[in-house]
Amino acid sequence: MLKPSDIILGTRKGLFILKKNADGWRVETTAFEGVAVTMVFHDRRSNTLFAAVGHGHFGAKLHRSENGGRDWTEIATPAYPPKPDDVPITKHPYTGAEIPWSLEYIWELQAGAEDGHLWCGTIPGGLFHSVDNGASWSLNRELWDKPNRAKWFGGGFDAPGIHSVCVDPRDRNKVKVAISCGGVWCTEDNGKTWEPKTTGMRAEYMPPEQAEDPDAQDPHLMVACPSAPDTLWVQHHNGIFKTDDGAESWTEIKGVDPSVFGFAVAVHPNDPATAWFVPAVKDEMRVPCDKKIVVTCTRDGGASFEKLTNGLPQENAWDIVYRHALAIDETGEKLVFGSTTGNLWTTANGGKTWEHTSAHLPPVYVARFA
Repeated sequence: MLKPSDIILGTRKGLFILKKNADGWRVETTAFEGVAVTMVFHDRRSNTLFAAVGHGHFGAKLHRSENGGRDWTEIATPAYPPKPDDVPITKHPYTGAEIPWSLEYIWELQAGAEDGHLWCGTIPGGLFHSVDNGASWSLNRELWDKPNRAKWFGGGFDAPGIHSVCVDPRDRNKVKVAISCGGVWCTEDNGKTWEPKTTGMRAEYMPPEQAEDPDAQDPHLMVACPSAPDTLWVQHHNGIFKTDDGAESWTEIKGVDPSVFGFAVAVHPNDPATAWFVPAVKDEMRVPCDKKIVVTCTRDGGASFEKLTNGLPQENAWDIVYRHALAIDETGEKLVFGSTTGNLWTTANGGKTWEHTSAHLPPVYVARFA
């Protein structure tokens, strides 16, 4: 049985479940060894563990475990319907590459409004919904058919992708998604209608006249505070942005030492003013600043930041932390993050001190507490 303190990792070469005992952290369970696990999600409502697995030539698949990851069953994979003949081909607005009507990558899994309801974000930019615990999936056509999608484009991938889904715990009809590159979109009626919400964001990589275009924004990750869901933090391609009004407007957080570039962000579950980031140099140089692993933390809504380095390597470090590879537990004290070089660090005191938990993992795509 999974416990809230257990760590679940999706890596380039399999799924790992770590548990802590008197001797420290140990890998207790592995699955899909040698195969990329692009997303993991533990649904506490049913104690069900989901894993998205990238099988290369055979494509992306979804699997489900009901006994803590010991046994797995393949379930339905989100599938795009055939493209209607009267629908024009969508192409990358800058490269001209055709955006496919087929699943390439499962990038997000989150709980939906009711028991058994799930949301799934994918590349090439489709949002899927399940009402039967993943036994079947339907593409949200309202978002997929938006004319704006013709302007979306890939960041690290050729096609755009939905990597963040935030469901409002006060009203599960309210859902917010973040897209690279396609901005932030919100629904208040469980996906029947959608509106872009990026006022205050800017994309410095675009021509000046297009810098505020909602469809050009590249949020790397968006997280909402569970106890104050109108506060959301975004690690954007060129900065950090925060909203306190449910994404109606965003404020850019500037002057963070050593950098505002990065991929991951975590917010305290009970304090919306506290958030953690793992910075890197910039897009053109995706390495830690000064070759030092640093976690930056604000405890006052972005007015000031501290650098958390105790226990982290401060020389010759080349680790990058992917957008889903930083996680916080339900207490707000325990955090975990994994890197592209297979390192894993944990903290039990909000980042004041870090423990080097493992140095021999495959590159970490996603880290979660159960």
